[in-house]
Amino acid sequence: MSKKRPAFIPAGLTYIADNINARDNILGLPRADKSRWASGIEFKPGSPTAFFAGCGYQYSAMLEPLVNLVRSADRMAVDPDLPVVLAGIPKKLGIDAARLFTAAMSSREDSEDHVLRDAVRVLKALGIELSYLGKDEPCCGAPLYHTGLRKEYGEAASHAYEKFKLHGIKQVIGIVPSCTHALKNLAPKFVPGYDIEVKHFIEAVDEHAGQLKLKYPHKVRVAYHDPCQLGRYMGILEQPRRVIRSIENVELVEPEWTSGEWSTCCGGGGGFEVVFPNMSLTLASNRARELAETGADVIVTHCPGCLMQLKSGIKALKKSRIEALDLATLIARSLPGA
Repeated sequence: MSKKRPAFIPAGLTYIADNINARDNILGLPRADKSRWASGIEFKPGSPTAFFAGCGYQYSAMLEPLVNLVRSADRMAVDPDLPVVLAGIPKKLGIDAARLFTAAMSSREDSEDHVLRDAVRVLKALGIELSYLGKDEPCCGAPLYHTGLRKEYGEAASHAYEKFKLHGIKQVIGIVPSCTHALKNLAPKFVPGYDIEVKHFIEAVDEHAGQLKLKYPHKVRVAYHDPCQLGRYMGILEQPRRVIRSIENVELVEPEWTSGEWSTCCGGGGGFEVVFPNMSLTLASNRARELAETGADVIVTHCPGCLMQLKSGIKALKKSRIEALDLATLIARSLPGA
């Protein structure tokens, strides 16, 4: 049951918070849908190391058209909260809004859930045995914390911890920066006795990258964009660059000063896209321009929100020659035999 939120919390953030409370994911999809991306992948049931997929990559095919709809409403001087409010009405009537929205506005071709499969392939190539909780994977609860709903976040963190312990999980490898940050750095502040070891995907790869001879299929110049949560919140700045530099045929190029800790924000994250939709697009375009000016053929980042934003920025700038990729995909394409 959704809780009544304070009026000062924007509709988009209320919508996300209510979905997390009701169904353990940001769009309110049925729990059984959470593991569809993993169809055909062999995990190791019972392994104490779990892959944590999170929401962002799984639901990108739905998030992008929703954000575009909010931006269109804002440009037409319509309340940008309106599309989000309308998205919530069917749920109140007992209709599955997320499924309707998916059928009407997205396709599997638009999804970035291949990033999850790429990440698992890379981790398996490194010899890491992974379990995956599938429909039982809890939500990290990060949007609740960043919206200011700390009590609700504490409840979500405790719920996640209980799920991990129930399944015998001792270590989690996350791929979404905000999820990983929440599980590693926020949850211990709210859950007494929290003892789950949490790593981000690129930390695990950086530790073992010497085992692989990575080679991209052809020569490319790559500009890397640091996600705020990964770089500023978690201090993961050099690991992605070390891995990129280790890939044969890849030249890492950087803006003169807006990189690393000083990277310009892409304008995404924390629901900013749905609260300030067109300012968000302006920031995405500015960041895409900075990265394009390096002469890069490929802009690489490592966050579903950043990836969506940078693709929007590239499109707005009409830079069709530049490809935007997640770092997990760049690495997967460089695996021996890929």
